[in-house]
Amino acid sequence: MNIKPIIIVSGEPYGVFNEIFFKVKKKKLFKQPIILIGSKKILNEQMKNLNYKFKINLLNHKNIDFNKIKKNNQIINLIDIKLNLFSKSKNKIVFIRSYIQNCFEIGLNILSQYKCSGFINGPINKKTFLNYKYPGITEYLAEKFKVKNFAMLIYSKNLSVCPITTHLPLKNVHKSITKKDIVEKIKLIHSFYKKKFKKNPQIAVTGLNPHCESPSKINEEKKFIFPAIKFLKKIKISVKGPFSTDTLFMKEQLKKFDIVIGMYHDQVLTPIKALYGFNAINITLGLPFLRISPDHGPNEKMFGKNLSNSNSLFQAIKFLDN
Repeated sequence: MNIKPIIIVSGEPYGVFNEIFFKVKKKKLFKQPIILIGSKKILNEQMKNLNYKFKINLLNHKNIDFNKIKKNNQIINLIDIKLNLFSKSKNKIVFIRSYIQNCFEIGLNILSQYKCSGFINGPINKKTFLNYKYPGITEYLAEKFKVKNFAMLIYSKNLSVCPITTHLPLKNVHKSITKKDIVEKIKLIHSFYKKKFKKNPQIAVTGLNPHCESPSKINEEKKFIFPAIKFLKKIKISVKGPFSTDTLFMKEQLKKFDIVIGMYHDQVLTPIKALYGFNAINITLGLPFLRISPDHGPNEKMFGKNLSNSNSLFQAIKFLDN
């Protein structure tokens, strides 16, 4: 049997991820087994509090025996990472940061040693884990694997979006847009669609300024965006724009495109989440493996309430399950 497990890091220990993971486990048996990396103690506590009953199959991350990986809705294959919050010498944030870092390092090490279908991470609190050293997990993984050209693709079956700049404050966006970045990211996404879906995607590119106009001497549309689109057309990539975002996301316009490339995070993530909710997933392109995260945050305020929507995690696992 060709086993290529899906590796999942549970993320923020007191977020909603374990809850939505339980809901997905109840929903469907996937083709490939799942290996969860997280705290057995927290998992058991949440199962008890939320009235879920799964058996835990503990695995040794230093030497994974594929014969011991279970493919069963009622069993969780777990690599247990200890989380101790009761030391007097360190505060809670330090322990959680160390715990999440251990989870990621073990997960990424497994990916480097074994053939896996891909990597999913539960959402994390950026302040806790990254300590603002990295803007987000996308950038953290890109630097860890020394990847310069990467893209954050928010994917759904009908429409995907990608911001050229990722987790930047708005005041810094205009300084970080270049023709090269626009070209390289669109080439990466185009190649992904050709390889994964055997499809030549129709791509729309937004402007940066309102109505794609600026009275200032530096006009980003003229300096970077138009030249990038012109170059991409020359190499036979189906791209149009720049479009003003206030009309681009109207339904009749969107029927023409598979992907919208925006200049900054909220410019394209806000409309796609409004349109598709939790039917979208966050894919990092450019890494040596396929990394996906559900398109929501840790939402610690909802911890233990059993009210969270599991659909984005379901879509993430389904995407990798082959």
